[in-house]
Amino acid sequence: MSNSANISQPIYRIRVAVPVYLYDCFDYSLSQEQYQHAQVGARVAVSFGRQNLTGIIVEKIAPDAPLDSSFKLKAITELLDDQAILDEKVLSLLTWSAQYYQFPVGEVMQSALPTLLRQGKPYNLLARTWNLIDHNAEAKIKRSERQQEAYKILKLHPTGTGENLLNLSGVETVTLKALEKKGICECVLAEQDFSPMPMSMAQMPLTANPDQKKAIDTVLKARKKYQAFLLDGLTGSGKTEVYLQIMQEVLKQGKQVLVLVPEIGLTPQTISRFQSRFHCNIALLHSGLNDSKRMQAWQAAQTGKASIILGTRSAIYTPLPNLGLIVLDEEHDLSFKQQEGFRYHARDVALFRGHLEQCPVILGSATPSIECYALAKQGKMTILELNQRAGTAVMPKMHILDLKVAQKQHGISQLLIGEIRKRLEKKEQVLVFLNRRGYAPVLICESCAWQAKCPHCDANFTVHRTPYQHLHCHHCGTIHRMPDHCPQCNHQELKSIGMGTAKVEESLNELFPEHEVIRVDRDSTSRVGSWQKIYDKIQKSEPAILLGTQMLAKGHHFPYVTLVAILDIDSGLLSVDFRAIERTAQLIVQVTGRAGRGERKGDVFLQTLRPEHPLLNTLVNEDYRKFAQETMKEREMALMPPFRYAALIRCESKDQQVNTDFLQQHAQQLRQDSDNIIDIWGPIPAPMERKAGRYQAHMVLLSQDRARLHYYLRYWWQNLLHNKPSNMKLSLDIDPQELS
Repeated sequence: MSNSANISQPIYRIRVAVPVYLYDCFDYSLSQEQYQHAQVGARVAVSFGRQNLTGIIVEKIAPDAPLDSSFKLKAITELLDDQAILDEKVLSLLTWSAQYYQFPVGEVMQSALPTLLRQGKPYNLLARTWNLIDHNAEAKIKRSERQQEAYKILKLHPTGTGENLLNLSGVETVTLKALEKKGICECVLAEQDFSPMPMSMAQMPLTANPDQKKAIDTVLKARKKYQAFLLDGLTGSGKTEVYLQIMQEVLKQGKQVLVLVPEIGLTPQTISRFQSRFHCNIALLHSGLNDSKRMQAWQAAQTGKASIILGTRSAIYTPLPNLGLIVLDEEHDLSFKQQEGFRYHARDVALFRGHLEQCPVILGSATPSIECYALAKQGKMTILELNQRAGTAVMPKMHILDLKVAQKQHGISQLLIGEIRKRLEKKEQVLVFLNRRGYAPVLICESCAWQAKCPHCDANFTVHRTPYQHLHCHHCGTIHRMPDHCPQCNHQELKSIGMGTAKVEESLNELFPEHEVIRVDRDSTSRVGSWQKIYDKIQKSEPAILLGTQMLAKGHHFPYVTLVAILDIDSGLLSVDFRAIERTAQLIVQVTGRAGRGERKGDVFLQTLRPEHPLLNTLVNEDYRKFAQETMKEREMALMPPFRYAALIRCESKDQQVNTDFLQQHAQQLRQDSDNIIDIWGPIPAPMERKAGRYQAHMVLLSQDRARLHYYLRYWWQNLLHNKPSNMKLSLDIDPQELS
């Protein structure tokens, strides 16, 4: 045998994060030429079992590195990218997230990619550009206000403009297609231009008051390093103006700004604020976009073309080559916590990303979370306070109405009805808040007290009357027709008990027939563009009653609202979740903040059966900050988060005994392994024990040592997954925000 035969040939291989529910990355072989072109952070097509999947290269293994000869490597199917599409810092962020939240890294990597890239589609998608071809088309579109508006905008761009920019300007694709049918414009597919637009000012900043100026100057001193700031500003105190003035300086340096907002509903007004202030590319990233628009926006961000990236929670993982500032508005909002699958918290990921990128992070809120106050107390975050409302606006006065003694009509106190009438007669607007959609929360038989319960959940059906009469479970989605008699005793009289937004709308229309009632909830805003239409209507200075759920409470500017009526907040005062009181206080303050934001003074009336409740009295007689201080003391004494670190195990199957036996057995093992440094609560039935026909049990793990909690949890959790019955579903929630 020749000596050359003994020389082992180099084996070219890469390590790939594959989107499967396994906690490892996997090695694949490839040719020498492919190896030379492969880049860490690029996509690769691979075969995994019987599936063809798109993975991310996380490591190029040296050709001479030892290899277990008993294990045969699979070859990759194809290199999908010539260049890395996830940079080194984003890969580090994703790897940290997978480790911290104890979730498979291959699945986590997918969080950073738009759907088309996850599906293996080519990176260089063609962009849709619209060109005006008929410059004298006014007569063809005189009946359509939207088409006229789109036509005017197209005339401003004689060489054509991208569909993405037109959408940001309020022109919908359906309107462009209608113009195309009339021969007024045409759509052209072209290579995308990724060169950034130089930033210029479209509008000069407002004059900052002393609190605003202090906050702006403090952040700008730290703009080239990591520092976390909590912008704690009263509702209407001008937090957005502080963001804008800081952003202006960051954008001047050629840097990008990432702005996260809790929900899609807040993005249209935020975009208009940014567009009126800055001339630059803005990328919009949220779940309401179709796949191609999201892909184009993501590419504009990833290539550096977009200077401002505005998105909801998942935008935190977008690759940005020149990131200079992260802003997370309404940081207390529960929407920043992912509640299914990969359960990350965008606020905490934003802080870690700021550290990796060495840029400042601003968390803004009128009602900061107890977690943020605790970080500030530990010196890990700097508090910047805004203590006065912008302009001449003053904080509204709050009044508590005792429902036990009040005279009522349609569930609304007569005193409140009178106050609403006064405001409407003055041509002002009123906001009526009820955090319960539908017509009524309970349908009951007046003869035998039978209640319409969901057959799959431990919950009552909610009565809905639109678009037709039906019963709807808001937990599992089951819909039943409305019964015409009691199924238990055959009695013909069934009564709707309690109030939902639809029932209150009916009552308000009856009480104030001469005024428009504008309802804002998930049911009334489910159609594309419906929320924007409602928002535009509210901005007109006409007397109206705005009625809605917490969609109306978040960050909106309603200058003509002078009265806020909160109809029912009592359920939040009785919840088993230790955070429920905090959430209720935040909701009250946020809703309160919609009143008196213009030139006229505002008032807030809160109906309750518990007027003596200490929370309500602290908010009325003191303020939210005082409430937060008292809540922090209580949490510290009880050793509850954030003074201990928590993990929540959710277990779900068709048999509750199987759940509790399984968790009990493994809880005992964890106690022994961890030397009792982990306090284990449970297993106990979940607050809603049965949901969608399956039983749920919970187990909460608490420890003052976060590192050791995560260390023991890592191995124990994977052992739990390995040994669970096939029909059982398990989930792990690190730093849970809800116990339901």
